Amino acid sequence: MDKIKFFFDFGSPNAFLCHKILPAVEARSGAVFDYVPVLLGGIFKMTGNQSPFTAFASIKNKLDYEQLETRRFVARHGITSFRSNPHFPINTLQLMRGAVAAQAAGVFAQYVDEVYACMWERERKMDDPAVFRSTLVDAGLPAEKLLELAQTDDVKSRLVANTESAVSVGAFGSPTFLVGGELFFGKDRLRDVEEEFLRQSGQRGGIAAIHHAAT
Repeated sequence: MDKIKFFFDFGSPNAFLCHKILPAVEARSGAVFDYVPVLLGGIFKMTGNQSPFTAFASIKNKLDYEQLETRRFVARHGITSFRSNPHFPINTLQLMRGAVAAQAAGVFAQYVDEVYACMWERERKMDDPAVFRSTLVDAGLPAEKLLELAQTDDVKSRLVANTESAVSVGAFGSPTFLVGGELFFGKDRLRDVEEEFLRQSGQRGGIAAIHHAAT
């Protein structure tokens, strides 16, 4: 079957946590995830949604529980590198344009790994242009080429199109996954994503392995 679409924005810590365990999902199931850069702020604007940090700010105990669930997820999957970014929330417009530019330049996978690491492991202020540039340079990425491409109308238009496409299939935040025509939202739906992929690809026997891996 087709690749699983993963609509992501670097500003979502939950999308980062998904990114860390998707290789294990791919290895176990044979699925391939197609990373689609979107602008989370654009999705929020088009759907009337808000970040949990804003939406739950006035709800007693809600944010504390969200953090508890994050700690549980991190422990369950053995993710030892995750750090809360002290500069959060971060404007990700340049980062997401850079992701589209990296696709055009053929360095997308390296770019995604590096930016995610700087956001949620190295605690960098990635909406600072100087920090962003130095990150690209230090990683050996073609910094000047990426920065130039990121300002082109083509890259800007593609990011807008990706964002609109995500909303059109039902997305209201990130991480969002599309398996065939089935939509799933959130890191806590990854097992459902994998099960749906196996179902659609006729690998029903593989579902038992998912349940074993999740325990």
